Amino acid sequence: QVQRVDSGGGGSVQAGGAVRLSCAASGRTFSPYAMGWFRQAPGKEREFVAFIVWSGGDAYYGAPAKGRFTIAVDNAKNTGYLQMNNLQPEDTAVYYCAFGSGGTSFASYDSWGLGTQVTVSS
Repeated sequence: QVQRVDSGGGGSVQAGGAVRLSCAASGRTFSPYAMGWFRQAPGKEREFVAFIVWSGGDAYYGAPAKGRFTIAVDNAKNTGYLQMNNLQPEDTAVYYCAFGSGGTSFASYDSWGLGTQVTVSS
């Protein structure tokens, strides 16, 4: 069970720039099936970005992420990452990482970070 999730790496960047988000997890029996990233822009619903199987590395991307974002894990550090390239103003949102059973629904994740803001200016 994941007891603590710490996410970071957000910030402000110009259009076309890149940001790498991190997600560190800890717990007495840390053994999640998957890590996911979601985002929520002001006035919009939470949106699926990507998830990865924690042990095997199989990844799945939502439409906004395909071709631009890469999700990865470092099992030795119990840390996951979301590399975001060619960012656009519409990518501005709070990004949340979460651990759970995987998939595109936020209901499938039960341990969440507090979120990290990414702001992209034109």
